[in-house]
Amino acid sequence: MDTGSRHVVVMGISGSGKTTIATQLTETLGWVFAEADDFHPPANIEKMTAGTALTDKDRWPWLESMRTWLTEQAQAGRSTVVTCSALRRSYRDVLTQAEGRVDFVHLLGDTDLILERMKTRSGHFMPESLLPSQISTLEPLGPDEQGVMIENTGTPHDVVSRVIDQLGLRAG
Repeated sequence: MDTGSRHVVVMGISGSGKTTIATQLTETLGWVFAEADDFHPPANIEKMTAGTALTDKDRWPWLESMRTWLTEQAQAGRSTVVTCSALRRSYRDVLTQAEGRVDFVHLLGDTDLILERMKTRSGHFMPESLLPSQISTLEPLGPDEQGVMIENTGTPHDVVSRVIDQLGLRAG
């Protein structure tokens, strides 16, 4: 069902800058924001904090919860920006089942720079030891998927401007 609402899922591996870019995109557009990590059940957070990669069985309820939230926002006439690793096509397929239009912004970046970011950030449960598993799991956006791949280079404002231009977004 097309409600006229749009959802932009800022995706990529841990440390790629999803929260920074999504937060600025949200402020620029005036849309509703959600952090995918907030949808994880406590058991998932405990696993990742302990350095254990999640399985697909762990991820399905998390993704379904996010899809439900996206649909609720669309039914209320709101557009959203959400962060989500969305590493596999099958994970993205769950999110695209939400009401409204779902676009993905796959943030790309140098692995060494991402590792440095992970080492210096605070308040995040994902240890850098899980970065290799994220990289090996990542399936880049396919040509038939709705979205764009963007290098996370320059200032966050520069990146957000490229996202807005490439997706044809406007505030509202």
